[in-house]
Amino acid sequence: MIDYINSMKSFLDNTVGSLTLIQRAVLIGSLLGDGSLRKQGTRTNALLEVNHAAKHSQYVDWKYKIFQTHVLTPPKRRFGNGKRVVYRFTTRSLPVFTVYYNWFYDRKEKRIPRDLILDPLSLTVWFMDDGNKSRTSYYLNTQQFQYEDQKYLIDLLEKSFGIHSTLNRDKKYYRIRIAVSGISNFNKLISPYIVSCLKYKLSDDPVTTDPKGKALI
Repeated sequence: MIDYINSMKSFLDNTVGSLTLIQRAVLIGSLLGDGSLRKQGTRTNALLEVNHAAKHSQYVDWKYKIFQTHVLTPPKRRFGNGKRVVYRFTTRSLPVFTVYYNWFYDRKEKRIPRDLILDPLSLTVWFMDDGNKSRTSYYLNTQQFQYEDQKYLIDLLEKSFGIHSTLNRDKKYYRIRIAVSGISNFNKLISPYIVSCLKYKLSDDPVTTDPKGKALI
């Protein structure tokens, strides 16, 4: 991933609003995953919150370096629900994040914009945030999104990367399962960019990385 960022230095002056292309890709991947945009109190502008398990602090530090120009306080550990320890940071409340808030949220609920564009970096961040392996299958945990949004994401994966995927039921919700035929291409796209502490998600070992411990039927 560091090599990828270094190779993109020539693009750092190219911005979308006040975000570089790398920041934009990481933001989109984060919003598809565990990242969130929110407005504090009566503030007009939104901020980005990055929040992951403390054991993945390297990943949070990586995101922090990417958004550091928009952050006042470095990442810190804090206790989440129960005994869970998380590592997190928030950006400042800025107009550029409000643009993405208005694009990705409807009445404070995440939605998938119908003009969304994915690139390999945003796909990688999405998987690092919210993907897992279960036996021989890869999953993107999209349960937070509406059914039609998930169908749109399936079409987007096919159109953008030629990756076929399906929806699998997870209790009363659904999540995206990468088809066996698409796993090789999926690996090739994201493996060069995976942060070290999350490379286990692409392991060839048949052990599951799904917290549920079993594949969906």
